[in-house]
Amino acid sequence: MADETVPVEVKHTQLFIGGRFVSSISGRTFPTYDPRSGDIITYISEGDQEDVDSAVKVAREAFDKGPWPRMTGYERGRLLFKLADLLEQHSDEIVALEALDNGKPVVIAQMVHVLTIKYLRSQAGWADKIAGQTLKVDGPFHAFTLLEPIGVVGQILPWNFPTYMFITKLSCALTCGNTVVVKPAEQTPLSTLFCAHLVAEAGIPAGVVNVVPGYGPTAGAAIGRHMEIDKLVFTGSTEVGRLLMEASAKSNLKPLTLELGGKSPLIIFDDADVDEAVAVADGGIFFNMGQVCTAGSRVYVQEGVYDEFLEKAVKRAQQKVIGDPFKAGVNHGPQVDQAQFDNILHYIALGKEQGANLVTGGKRSGVKGMFVEPTIFADVKDDMSIARDEIFGPVMSVMKFKTLEEVLERANGTIYGLAAGVMTKNIDLANRVTRALKAGTVWVNTYNVLDPAVPFGGYKMSGFGRENGLRGLQEYMQTKSVITRLVLPSWL
Repeated sequence: MADETVPVEVKHTQLFIGGRFVSSISGRTFPTYDPRSGDIITYISEGDQEDVDSAVKVAREAFDKGPWPRMTGYERGRLLFKLADLLEQHSDEIVALEALDNGKPVVIAQMVHVLTIKYLRSQAGWADKIAGQTLKVDGPFHAFTLLEPIGVVGQILPWNFPTYMFITKLSCALTCGNTVVVKPAEQTPLSTLFCAHLVAEAGIPAGVVNVVPGYGPTAGAAIGRHMEIDKLVFTGSTEVGRLLMEASAKSNLKPLTLELGGKSPLIIFDDADVDEAVAVADGGIFFNMGQVCTAGSRVYVQEGVYDEFLEKAVKRAQQKVIGDPFKAGVNHGPQVDQAQFDNILHYIALGKEQGANLVTGGKRSGVKGMFVEPTIFADVKDDMSIARDEIFGPVMSVMKFKTLEEVLERANGTIYGLAAGVMTKNIDLANRVTRALKAGTVWVNTYNVLDPAVPFGGYKMSGFGRENGLRGLQEYMQTKSVITRLVLPSWL
């Protein structure tokens, strides 16, 4: 199944602090693995508390004394546009590193990289347009607001879309004039470190962007509790989100933006185009091998089209081309690592034990690497583990429903609220469902469509705060109110 050829040179394996690559203070390293085979690609410098302290000190000085927050918005935007140009020029290398370290098929990595560059350019365009408001107040006073950067921002990244997550979070923070300390996921540090050298090449001042690879309980925890970090942004599990909230409470009460777990429903009504619904459902759960926070893992199908949908969904899933992500035609690669691979197979076993009907997939593909077949369970009950828990893998749970009222109650019956989808030709029905679903994003007759202009975030235990567009930029700014007493002439 796997081809162990390394198709790209790994150039950067150290921490990036103060505009240059440096070894960790301890000298320790950790391995990053090729999910095609489980073999070690290379060793990465392992940051911990001391390295985070060093990075924060540099970022603090760059914010308090450096030029970045004092530049005009136009100048910051110009440098961010230059970074976007460099990302575009080095697309092939970045895509290859992403596929190598993450297992993402090249065709998917290319598509996501295009969106990444679009996102950076979109946010950079706001740099010279951020402004406060003039306010009308009672009495002889003039009032206005100033929007100011928060300061040093800690950003802890997930492993499923390494470059996209790095650049999208970076673009918001830097557009507003902040400096950052970033911890990439220990599973996928390679593309983030490569992009860090492009930050320096773009002319962004030293110390504005700092990257400290390492493990969550050490480097991540150090960022969470650091007294000199003014804001924390995290995408990942709800469990880690809780730990970071606790760290904030015990340190300096730094505000958080959290994008956490999901168990998103896709509701397919009888009047939907079944072929279209199958295609949407397939992409909703099997895109990126199911390793997507918004994955439509709970598929509710109205009883009139249930059997037809299931038959066609199984056929489509079985047509997936599983294999080496660098090979042409492959659209389903390996899971990111051994732990994720084992967790997915554990949930598949639970699904069978608890009485769900396994209709396709359900096992390892090949004998080497982290490949899991696209898997569909039918006749799933809402209290089964595969319907309740976030699996973060290619496992679709298909459930039958009768009425609108029933499916809304079941769809909302989860601790999560990140995303949802609805398939119907009835606009009135679509409007009713979109308003009733407790989710931060609801797609109608499509799924997983993202755009830099559209706010993104969750309800309930899927987190809080929003990313993307002007709403996302507001998470990285302080609002200062200024009120001045006016001395009015006597004739007024």
